[in-house]
Amino acid sequence: MSAAANPDNPAWARLQRNALIAGVAGLAVCVLGALFGPAYFFRAYLVGYQFWLGAALGCLAILMLQYLTGGRWGLLLRRLLESGARTLLLLAALFLPVFVGMPWLYRWLSPGEFFVPRVFGVPWLSVPGYIVRTVIYFAVWFATAYVLDGWSAQETTEGALAPPRRFRTVSAVGLVAYGLTITLASVDWAMSLEPGWYSTIYPVLFATGQVLSGLSFAVAVLLLLASRPPLAGRIDATSLRDLGNLLLTFVMLWAYMGISQFLLIWTGNLPEENPWYLRRTEQGWQVFAVLLIVLHFALPFLLLLSRAIKQDPRKLLGVAVLILVMRFLDMLWWIEPAFGQPPGFFLVLDVAAVVGVGGIWTWWFLRQLERRPPLPLIELALREPSNHGFHAAAGAAARQP
Repeated sequence: MSAAANPDNPAWARLQRNALIAGVAGLAVCVLGALFGPAYFFRAYLVGYQFWLGAALGCLAILMLQYLTGGRWGLLLRRLLESGARTLLLLAALFLPVFVGMPWLYRWLSPGEFFVPRVFGVPWLSVPGYIVRTVIYFAVWFATAYVLDGWSAQETTEGALAPPRRFRTVSAVGLVAYGLTITLASVDWAMSLEPGWYSTIYPVLFATGQVLSGLSFAVAVLLLLASRPPLAGRIDATSLRDLGNLLLTFVMLWAYMGISQFLLIWTGNLPEENPWYLRRTEQGWQVFAVLLIVLHFALPFLLLLSRAIKQDPRKLLGVAVLILVMRFLDMLWWIEPAFGQPPGFFLVLDVAAVVGVGGIWTWWFLRQLERRPPLPLIELALREPSNHGFHAAAGAAARQP
């Protein structure tokens, strides 16, 4: 445990307390906004909730990816990613308001208004099916995180390296399970807000956004803690460049998926597909679309092409924070226009919701982060000059007398 991530450290305790206060205050503002109409509250809550759920699931996905591929960058992020994945249990509880708000969120609950596809004769979009599938999604995600986290905890408490092969095996299966479950979850939670519209790229774009959220959050926290022991002096230019390149990769992947979806719908020009973009490029929502193009893709892309920026901790931190803010704007742009209203006062509730849910989530994340040392057992790998894989470094560490 570092001096910073210490429950007895007054600054650390104050940070947790402030996060909790901000969360309670943000949710209180949302509840007051519900006086103008419960629909506004539930829409804002869905935006804030999906943003932070994306950060947690993104941490889990990146963690599994690192176990499969190795790399020094993953050793630096390991504890942050594990802490983010452990918040899934809290997020499962925070999903309850979405269940309550289903009548205000999903038009497919109106009888006979939309054609609802059936699977084995059972309507896919139904309240029981929605609830049961959501429980299954969280069970799969939490089970994967629990297994990986349990093995990592054994390394810390028992002082022995776990066999790397089982990490790879569970991660491989977990990534496949994540791909399947997030595909269905994105349809249930977000695409079904407009049940007459569909896109085959939508779930992939949804998942890519989550990974980008988790990665940018973890990188930002890592750089904020970089000047404090035991991370001080551990993050060299090569590690920073690796993190910057990884951010650049997922920014480009997100943009590629978004452009592909737009071009397919624009080329097809079908009346059942066009409304999704029409709602998001009219009534003032086009401003958000332009901001996403410029600040979510163009600016981060250009900045992350620069080696000097990637190797400067403060500048890379700024880019990571910018991407994280734009991830919230992207989620807002996906959800709010589905209700056919121009931007209005409810945007205040969206900000309050992301602060409210985020405050509670950050408070819990910080509590998870203080449970273990911020560096894995094999700190030897952090001192190697080249970007060796995790498992090669683990073997070298295990051979030390």
